[in-house]
Amino acid sequence: MIYVGGLPFSTGSSPPERTDMLGALMEHPILVSSSHSFRDIPEGKFSVREESSLERSTESRSVYVFQREYATVDPALVEFVGTDEATTCVGIVVRNRRSGMTSVAHLDSPKVVDIGITQMLSLVLDRNSDCILDVFSLHLYVHIVGAFEDASPQLGSSEIHVELDGYSLPLCTKIIETLEERGENFHIQTLHVLGHNTRWDSEGNAYPIFTGLLVETCTGSVNPARFDSTSRIPDEIVRRIRVCSSHEDPSWTGRLLETYDTQSDRFVVAPCCWTMRQFRIASILIELSDPEILLSCSTSPSAEGPNFVDSIRRKCEYLIQHPVWTDTFRSKQPRVFERTSGGGWTRRE
Repeated sequence: MIYVGGLPFSTGSSPPERTDMLGALMEHPILVSSSHSFRDIPEGKFSVREESSLERSTESRSVYVFQREYATVDPALVEFVGTDEATTCVGIVVRNRRSGMTSVAHLDSPKVVDIGITQMLSLVLDRNSDCILDVFSLHLYVHIVGAFEDASPQLGSSEIHVELDGYSLPLCTKIIETLEERGENFHIQTLHVLGHNTRWDSEGNAYPIFTGLLVETCTGSVNPARFDSTSRIPDEIVRRIRVCSSHEDPSWTGRLLETYDTQSDRFVVAPCCWTMRQFRIASILIELSDPEILLSCSTSPSAEGPNFVDSIRRKCEYLIQHPVWTDTFRSKQPRVFERTSGGGWTRRE
């Protein structure tokens, strides 16, 4: 069930259409106000090299979440958790305001929403004798950031034409539908998506205002953020490749990728198998021009960040140099990264 401003949310229709629910939430005065406030926050820059009023160093104990990943963190172990590079994707935060346990996911498809939310809640809900309070009282705060108007949807329509609605609307609609249908009470604090997260240039082209978020785990504050290439760690390229490989692995169908171990504060990158098909695709992509890579690999070519093409090229180079996946996952074992005293990560051999 969805709550806004401490009250159960309803469109007044029974049963509400899925797009009616999303559209009504987008127009709710409390959420409109929170979205305006969120938009006014300067976008923070997360880097390992510099630190200023708008920059935090990853010497802090942080966790970064890539596309189709999620991580649940304990505020006793982790100070910051975040994700970025979400254009038509969505970053979602679910936080138990009593325990502080915080889960962040980078959702990229409606197909991973149902199981993905269940995965996120597995460690966010209290597992002690009074865990029933989490189901029937307002302990779960939710922030949803990302996606933009990559098409011209008509919110409130009784039908959803996916081919006309782009990628953002079906994903946002599915998220709201799933939260509403679950038994837990989700108190939506931020809904900065679609029209609220869209800017237009002089020619009428749409772009996302923010593509990332950062959560301060002790306070629960959520701010817009972007990360530089040195702070998307650990094991950036292998984790990016896992996103593509997971599409061909039936064990990950409908699921978010698990990499961070909450209890041990470690990253455990489970083995993933890439095939000669991916090697051939990489060999083709590496020869394309930057505009051709954007058109081939992005759901929103005009809205991608400046590092998008570079990350694709680095993935391709890695696959070409390591065509056999067991060279990366030796003895088919996971790649494990442990926290250093400075807050960074080191690989355990």
